[in-house]
Amino acid sequence: EVQLVESGGGLVQPGGSLRLSCVASGFTFSTYAMSWVRQAPGKGLEWVSTINTGGSSTSYSASMKGRFTISRDNANNTLYLQMNSLKPEDTAVYYCAKPTRPYYYSDYDVKEYDYWGQGTQVTVSS
Repeated sequence: EVQLVESGGGLVQPGGSLRLSCVASGFTFSTYAMSWVRQAPGKGLEWVSTINTGGSSTSYSASMKGRFTISRDNANNTLYLQMNSLKPEDTAVYYCAKPTRPYYYSDYDVKEYDYWGQGTQVTVSS
C-alpha cells in the first residue's frame, strides 16, 4: 500500500523558515519523480515543485523559485521542502505527490499523479 506521510508544518512568522518532510512507503521511491503541491484556504491545488528520481533536476513555480528548495534522500525514502523567506500568502496545506508512472518528470499535471499524502498545515502569520 502506497503511503505518503508529511510532517514539519506549523506556525511561522513572515520571513521565517520551515522544512517539510514526506516519508514514502509501499513503492520504489527512487524510481519516481516527486512533487510538492499546496492548497490555500478556499483555493484549488497549486503546484509548488518537482524533483527527478536522482535529485539532479528540479523545477519550481515562479512564485516560490529562489525561496523554496526541494530535495530527496532515496536511501531513506524521504522527500523534503525547505521553505525560506515565508510570506503570508504561503499559508496552505502542503502535500507531497507521487506520479502514476516511474521516471515521469514533466510539468505538473494532476492527471499524471495517483497518490497524495494527508498534508501538513503551514501558517505564516505575525
